[in-house]
Amino acid sequence: MNDVAVEASETGVAEGIRGVFLLQRAASRAGTPDFAARLDALARLRALTFENAEEIARAISEDFGGRSHDETRLMEIAPTLSAIRHARANLARWMKARRRRVDIAFQPARAWVRYEPLGVVGVMAPWNYPLLLILTPVCNALAAGNRVMVKPSELAPRFADLLQRLIAERFREKELAVVNGGPDVAEAFANLPFDHLLFTGSTAVGRKVMAAAAANLTPVTLELGGKSPAIVCPDFPLERAAHSIAIGKFLNAGQTCVAPDYVLAPSPRVEALAAAVMAAARTMYPTIGANADYTSLISERHRQRIVIAVQEAEAMGAKILRDDDNAEGTRKIGPTVVLNAPLDCLLMREEIFGPVLPILGYDELDAAIRFVNGRDRPLALYCYSHDEALRDRVLNGATSGGVTLNGALLHSVQDGLPFGGVGPSGLGAYHGEEGFRRFSHARAVHQVGPINVFEKLGPPWGRLARVAANFLMRR
Repeated sequence: MNDVAVEASETGVAEGIRGVFLLQRAASRAGTPDFAARLDALARLRALTFENAEEIARAISEDFGGRSHDETRLMEIAPTLSAIRHARANLARWMKARRRRVDIAFQPARAWVRYEPLGVVGVMAPWNYPLLLILTPVCNALAAGNRVMVKPSELAPRFADLLQRLIAERFREKELAVVNGGPDVAEAFANLPFDHLLFTGSTAVGRKVMAAAAANLTPVTLELGGKSPAIVCPDFPLERAAHSIAIGKFLNAGQTCVAPDYVLAPSPRVEALAAAVMAAARTMYPTIGANADYTSLISERHRQRIVIAVQEAEAMGAKILRDDDNAEGTRKIGPTVVLNAPLDCLLMREEIFGPVLPILGYDELDAAIRFVNGRDRPLALYCYSHDEALRDRVLNGATSGGVTLNGALLHSVQDGLPFGGVGPSGLGAYHGEEGFRRFSHARAVHQVGPINVFEKLGPPWGRLARVAANFLMRR
């Protein structure tokens, strides 16, 4: 294809996507969906998910080259349905205007806040949890009365095509639409003048998305990632910590943005914890290569990145505990624990996003907290301790997007908690009521009473204005 043809093709893609956007923007400016319309949209979203659960799980498994249908049901379909159920149950309360206090200087009057739709919301989703990380923000945006455009990841093409078909069967294009394609489509999508844009993915791509949005003054929510630590305190039972960490790390083969990326444990317990994590992994996954319960990595390029990072750490002196169990010929890498990983190796510099877990030792808890604080603020933090004072030291000492105490991952699927990062791990939060507000405009309304005292003060300014100013200044 010559350069002219390429340019024409790219122009056509951009125009097609913009056409959908203009259709939705016109609909958003023509009227606001009422309570009944929003409930109906959420009901259709629920039916789409529930009635096609098996087909969804099959498409996702095919994209991964093997992922357990049970894992998809538990980790994606069930939380998505829970989010929709939570929104439907609470929508009437969320939509109510909130009364606000009026200062005495402006009485008599009333004031309140109305939560109104922003307009058209864009959702750019990753491949690792393609259903959950699309439909959860879509649920929040529809609950808030918005029109929504979705760009799924091209690395999960079977699911993306399925979702496009399922949504087209239940939603008009001016309500909710899916646009599929590669990087050119993603670029055109990010450059649309949305009223809000949510992106979930890597920090590097998040920077590009934010730069594109800035040109249109589009507000963004960025759900990124980073190196989420797990801190095991001296008092916590080692086997319990190992089992919890192994579940959090090796589900979806570590391809989870809030998976424990590395562990900090008391130095004398590091070897025993490593052995216990591997033992827990072998209990959950007795085999790897032919095990339908163990997820493949999304692509060969991703697998090679993990392999190279482990090889580098081993060449630099790290001790590797691994269990690949005939994974050759597949895209699978078995649960792997790395001891004494050099701090300048790839495993400790970049988010791993795979089934590899470095475990480092610390001498004092404050040293572990300083280690976490010496790096970018993580999306998640895990602390294992039954001692409230130790937990408070960690919570007060280290900042993260969210926290699970004595467990892993669970804060991220609580409908009553906001989910989001801080700094390089993200910007803004959604889920539940925070998601409804994230995709709403908090519109301030002030209603003047029978007497407008402020207007009676002047101008021309006189003695009454000076008395009022002195009173207001001295309160």
